Amino acid sequence: MLKGLKVLPTNPKINFMGLRFVTYAISALIVLGSLGFFFFKGLSYGIDFKGGTMSQIRTPGPANLAKMRADLSALNLGNVALQEFGSPQDILIRIEQQGGDNGQLQAIERIKGTLEADTEYRRTETVGPTVGAEMVSNSIQAILWALVAMLIYIWLRFEWQFGLCAILALAHDAVSILGLYSVFGLEFNLTAIVAILITIGYSINDTVVIYDRVRENLRKFKKMELGTVLNLSINETLGRTILTSSSTLLALFALYYWGGEVIAHYSLPILVGVAVGTYSSIFLAAPLLLSFNFKVREEDEKKVEFQNDVGV
Repeated sequence: MLKGLKVLPTNPKINFMGLRFVTYAISALIVLGSLGFFFFKGLSYGIDFKGGTMSQIRTPGPANLAKMRADLSALNLGNVALQEFGSPQDILIRIEQQGGDNGQLQAIERIKGTLEADTEYRRTETVGPTVGAEMVSNSIQAILWALVAMLIYIWLRFEWQFGLCAILALAHDAVSILGLYSVFGLEFNLTAIVAILITIGYSINDTVVIYDRVRENLRKFKKMELGTVLNLSINETLGRTILTSSSTLLALFALYYWGGEVIAHYSLPILVGVAVGTYSSIFLAAPLLLSFNFKVREEDEKKVEFQNDVGV
């Protein structure tokens, strides 16, 4: 019978607690740098947030997006985004808000004059600045409510200290993604909000796996020091965490490298987010528990004593 292949050791015995102050300093630099760029440089908001016009067109044959981008960029209309919409012939064109009373209409006419004459225009929609501001507000609320819901979930499943540490790690992840958009000037649109929410969801999954092992070891080794229990728990789940994250990163890297420009802009922040979320689950979420004095709940202790009595 074939045995399972062990790519990583079961318990590598890395002293994560001894490294925690170094990783705290690294995380503080990431957060402060991201916030500094965010407040002083800001974000490059896309059409979803600034307002603009979106047109859905159908070309006679498969569209040459590279040529279309070059032709439309030459019109100097500001931010122009193109992406396929279901098929190579269906294209979404987004242009940012234009100045003047008839700025949007004039921009649309200039686009029509640049594209092929037999291009079919299926629909045109305009997003005003007011709607864009509402989208910004709704996006911020979506992220905050997601964090609150996860805080309540972790609190009920574990202890309030676990919930607080998990939220601090998730906030670190969200701010890091914001910093990525600000530092490199990437277009911040609705897909950026999706990337942040995916990062938070992926990170909390890793964190819960580690927390489950921490709780299990706290029940099992009640006289062991908390730092030793945390080290043991992280090391025992490290192989699973690294293998899961590595497989996800490989898939995202393939999308980024071979998926085309539109997919690359979407997959890059998720790729970075998965890496940052894995880092925070290992080096932040669990080590931060040392800052709080908590004990195993009384019902958990009774459960362990009962299991020991019956030989479970």
